[in-house]
Amino acid sequence: MKEEGALCRRRFSTCGTTSSPRPPHPDGRKLIRNASFGGYNELSPLSLPGGEPFPADYTLTSSSMSPQSESKLYNGSDKDVSSSGNKLTKKESLKVQKKNYREEKKRATKELLSTITDPSVIVMADWLKIRGTLKSWTKLWCVLKPGVLLIYKTHKNGQWVGTVLLNACELIERPSKKDGFCFKLFHPLEQSIWAVKGPKGETVGSITQPLPGSHLIFRATSESDGRCWMDALELALKCSGLLKRTMILCQSTVRSLCSNPAYSTAGEASQTETVSEENKSLIWTLLKQVRPGMDLSKVVLPTFILEPRSFLDKLSDYYYHADFLSEAAVEENAYNRMKKVVKWYISGFYKKPQGLKKPYNPIIGETYRCMWLHSKTNSKTFYISEQVSHHPPVSAFYVSNRKDGFCLSGSILAKSKFYGNSLSAILDGEARLTFLNRGEDYVMNMPYAHCKGILYGTMTLELAGQITIACEKTGYSAQLEFKLKPFLGNNDSVNQVSGKIKLGKEVLATLEGHWDSEIFINDKKTGVVDTFWNPTAELRQSRLTRCTVPPEDQGDYESERLWQHVTRAINNKDQTEATNEKFILEEAQRKSTRERKAKCEDWAPGLFEQDPVTGEWHYRYADTRPWDPLNDMIQFEKDGWIQTKVRHRTPMVRSASVISLSNQGPRRDGNCKCQVGWPTEQRSLSCFYTS
Repeated sequence: MKEEGALCRRRFSTCGTTSSPRPPHPDGRKLIRNASFGGYNELSPLSLPGGEPFPADYTLTSSSMSPQSESKLYNGSDKDVSSSGNKLTKKESLKVQKKNYREEKKRATKELLSTITDPSVIVMADWLKIRGTLKSWTKLWCVLKPGVLLIYKTHKNGQWVGTVLLNACELIERPSKKDGFCFKLFHPLEQSIWAVKGPKGETVGSITQPLPGSHLIFRATSESDGRCWMDALELALKCSGLLKRTMILCQSTVRSLCSNPAYSTAGEASQTETVSEENKSLIWTLLKQVRPGMDLSKVVLPTFILEPRSFLDKLSDYYYHADFLSEAAVEENAYNRMKKVVKWYISGFYKKPQGLKKPYNPIIGETYRCMWLHSKTNSKTFYISEQVSHHPPVSAFYVSNRKDGFCLSGSILAKSKFYGNSLSAILDGEARLTFLNRGEDYVMNMPYAHCKGILYGTMTLELAGQITIACEKTGYSAQLEFKLKPFLGNNDSVNQVSGKIKLGKEVLATLEGHWDSEIFINDKKTGVVDTFWNPTAELRQSRLTRCTVPPEDQGDYESERLWQHVTRAINNKDQTEATNEKFILEEAQRKSTRERKAKCEDWAPGLFEQDPVTGEWHYRYADTRPWDPLNDMIQFEKDGWIQTKVRHRTPMVRSASVISLSNQGPRRDGNCKCQVGWPTEQRSLSCFYTS
C-alpha cells in the first residue's frame, strides 16, 4: 500500500521530487492553463483502455493503469516515463516539464490564431455604431469570435481597426436617449482591452476616429439586435473554451419532463426552467447543427423542450375569449370597438405552459379544428387551420362566427434565429379580423418569443416586439410594445407591455402594465386611469368552453391523432420513445417530399389556397356574408368545411366573386345529431353546430 501511495503521489505532483501528496481532481480530469484567456478549461475525461470514461468516484491505482496511460498523466506528457523502479532525476524531470510547457504554450497560441483566422469560426457579425473619445459615433463592422472581438471598417474584413480581448472584460446595458439599444464593454480596473496586433499580424489599424482604451460603447439599431449581441458576447466571454474545442457530449438517456398545466401563474417564475445537466448535453448537440443567426426551421430539436401539442393547436389559444369580439361586433362607438379588439388581442397571451416549452412543428398537410361555445349569444366560434407549407413552414388559419358577426383569417411563417446563448421564435405574418355587419378590417401582427439562458444561466422565455392593430375604414389604430426584461431590471420588469390607441395621429389613450397580469388605460381627454385588463381567477373561470373532435373520428393528418404516440410518450416522461415516434413522422414526411419531387409534383393544400398576386392564403370555404336571421338557420362544420344551413339558397359573395352554393359540393341536411355526454371543460363532438 505504501508503494502504491507513492506512485499516486508522483503521478499527480507538479514536481518529480515533491514528497507532499496532492489530491487528484474529483472527477478525474486534468486542468490546463489557457494562456489565451486567463482561465482554466477542463479537458476531456480520462478513459479506460476499453474507451469507457472513469466514474466520478473511481480511484486511480497502479493495478488499473497501464504504463502507456501512466505516461500521459505525468505533467501532460506523451513521453514514456520510467516505472517506479527507475525514477527520473530532478534534472530530467525539469526538462520534461519545460518541454511540455513550450508545447502547451505553442498549442494555446496556435489554437487562438486558428480561431481568429478561420472564417467559419464566428459567433456573430454585424454593423454596430461605436462611440469614440470625441463622443461621436462611427459605424464599424464587428466580428465576434471566441474570446475576441474583431473590428473592421468594411464587412469584407480587409481594413482592420482593432482587436478587443474579452478575457478580462465586463458587459453591461447602458441607458440612452437615442434610438436603438446601447451597451458597454469595459475593463473593471480601467486597463487596456486592446490586443497589440491584428489577425494577420498588423501593428497599425485603419484610420478612424480615436477609440477609448479601457472600454467601448456600442449601439445596435434595435433592442432585439442589441440583446442578441449581449447574449452572444456573454457566450464568448464565459464559454470561449467550449466554443473552441470539440464539445464532449453525454449520451445518457433522459426521462424527465416538467408538468404542463393548462395555464400558469403570472410573472417570471412560470416562464423559467433550470435544465438538468443531462438535458444540457442534448442542447450542446444542437450547437453542432447551428451557427449564430441561422434559421432553426430545419434543426431537429430534443423532445424534452416540446409542449405535447401541435403549433396549429397552440394558435387556437387566442380564442378562449372570443366573446370580446362578439361584444365588439355590436359596439356602435368606433373608439370603444377598437378598445375591445385590443382587449381580445391581449387576452391570448396569459395562457402559457409552465417553464420553457415549444409545440410540435406541424407536418405538411396537417390540420386542426375546434370550436368554442358562446353561452350568452347561443353561438359558436369555429377554428380551422392547416400546415400549407413545410419549407418555409407556413400555417394558415380561419376563424368564423357569422351569427355574432365576425371572422378572422391569416397565415404565419414561423422562423427561429439562434444567437449563441439565446434564440428568437419569430411569427412573421398578419391576421385580418373582419366585422361582417360593418365591413371593417382590423389588420394585426404578432410579437416574437425570445428565449435566453440556453447554455448557461436559467432558461427564460419572454415576448417582445412592436405590434400594430389598424382599421383603415375608421382611422383608428393601436400600437403595443411587448418589452424584454432590462439587463438590470427586477422582477417587476418582466412581461411589461405599453401602448397607445390613436385616431389618425392623435393619441386618445395610453396603456401600461403587464400582459400576464394587470394593464391600466389612461384616457388622455379625461385623465382617468382605469383597469383595462386583468386575468383574475374569475375571468379565467369564464373562459369559453372549447370542443374538439374525438381522436377516433379524426382524419389521419389531424393534429391530435397524428401526434398521439409522441404525446403519449412525453406525458409518460419517456423521452427515448418520444424521440423515436417523432423521427418516424418526420422521416415519413421526408419520404413523401422525395416522392413528390421525383414526380415533379407540388403539394396542394386541401382547405386553403394561395392568392397568386398577393401570396396570401385564403380559406376555400370562407363565407363573409352578414348573418341573416330570416334565412340563415345553422352554421356548422364537417371535415374542415364551415357551412351554413339556410332556408333558401342565395349567392355567396366571396373575394369579389359570386359563387353559387349549389356548386360547392354536397350540403348537410338537418338530420345530423351531435354527440352527447360531453365533459365539463373539454368537450368532444363529431360535427359542429351553431344556432
